[in-house]
Amino acid sequence: MRSNLPADYFLDDHPHEECGVFGIYAPGVDVARLTFFGLFALQHRGQESAGIATSDGARIGVKTNMGLVAQAFDEDDLLHLTGHIAVGHTRYSTSGGNRACNAGPIRVSSDLGDLVVSHNGNLTNAMHLRAELEADGEVFETTTDSEILAKVIAQSAGATIEQRIRSAMSRLVGAYSLAILTDDRLFAVRDPLGVRPLCLGQLDDHWVIASESCALTTVGATYEREVEPGEIVEIDGTGAHSRGIVPSRRHAMCLLELIYFARPDSLIHDERLHLVRQRMGRQLAREHPADADIVVGLPDSATPAAIGYARESGLPFTEALIKNRYIGRTFIQPNQQLRRTGVSLKFNALPEVLEGKRVVLVDDTIVRGTTSRPIVQLLRNAGAKEVHMRVHAPPIMWPCYLGVDLARREELIAARMSVPEIGEHIGADSIGYLSLDGLITAIQSPRGGFCTGCLTGHYPVAIERPVDKLALERA
Repeated sequence: MRSNLPADYFLDDHPHEECGVFGIYAPGVDVARLTFFGLFALQHRGQESAGIATSDGARIGVKTNMGLVAQAFDEDDLLHLTGHIAVGHTRYSTSGGNRACNAGPIRVSSDLGDLVVSHNGNLTNAMHLRAELEADGEVFETTTDSEILAKVIAQSAGATIEQRIRSAMSRLVGAYSLAILTDDRLFAVRDPLGVRPLCLGQLDDHWVIASESCALTTVGATYEREVEPGEIVEIDGTGAHSRGIVPSRRHAMCLLELIYFARPDSLIHDERLHLVRQRMGRQLAREHPADADIVVGLPDSATPAAIGYARESGLPFTEALIKNRYIGRTFIQPNQQLRRTGVSLKFNALPEVLEGKRVVLVDDTIVRGTTSRPIVQLLRNAGAKEVHMRVHAPPIMWPCYLGVDLARREELIAARMSVPEIGEHIGADSIGYLSLDGLITAIQSPRGGFCTGCLTGHYPVAIERPVDKLALERA
């Protein structure tokens, strides 16, 4: 197993986070403090490290640290991060290891001045690009593809940073949503496939960039629009200016953003995800009805879909699992006995609700199958007569190479077992997954274009070589 992962990694059977990025251009505003709170709203996207960089037009300051946003900064840090431009980053390592040197944002030098890059995503040609840069004499201080991406931009052809970003985009393969800070301006950049979300907002007359619109709301900004796939937006003292779009033959928004990752109060494709996930639950009820008494959602990510399932099926939705929201991700190593009962660290069941009931349990994903069986057993121990598992996503059968840690293929339960076998393995009376066609129907996006790599094995970009979480660590 991967020794640098937290102990509860295998007790939390969900896809693991990517990264969150934030940026703001706001003269006269405490941009470091606003960035701190913006990152706080994006904490669900990564809990390993956090960082903030600011510029006053002449000097760039950077502060990064390990841990949660609230642990990474104190008042003294924010007081010393002065200026009117800022970018922030909260990280979960999908490329490179969990090390202090890998904490973002990443600062690099160029003949046009320093630039600081906050990156959400993953490059599939990172090793190839690194080899090219090292052959040209570049020296790397981290083991992340984010530093590779930043150095590609810094060393690309062009008389301006905007031109260098555009030039670099022709070489970058994979997923990247970026907030880039220079001495005197801010850039928002999204890869031509649009794999990861990125949006723009306004705070009075100022401009804000964020991975998700929930961060805009947290800092008091209003949502304006998404950064379009392939678009470069330049923000300076005159406002926000689109510098055009690098065209792509297709778009490939990550389906897991809509299913699980992004917060339910965020907007993607200009629609609130809470409502999108309710439609997933409704479609799931049409495809896989159950003769049951109550519908229970695995808190908190499956709650909207469970509400939708209940409404479509006519069954009552009820809370029967209470989540310990303060457990966090721990590096304290449990012994084997505690591992066997590890789910109880996160959930308690309500016997008064479950006693004698036939339960539909709605979850968003089953990755390894390591927690589904204990949760089913937890419901039974609390008195549930039957447990019918329903999943508002198709089976995850392939790893992700574009910024989500889904484990290796041999660890994915749906790659090793049929759906009935999974149901038997987790001890459910029945099991049903939402179909891919049903998922797309529920999303109802007029824009279309989604990445289905983890569901079908068909990726929107070429995978030059197997790239796992520790590939750059070994480089």
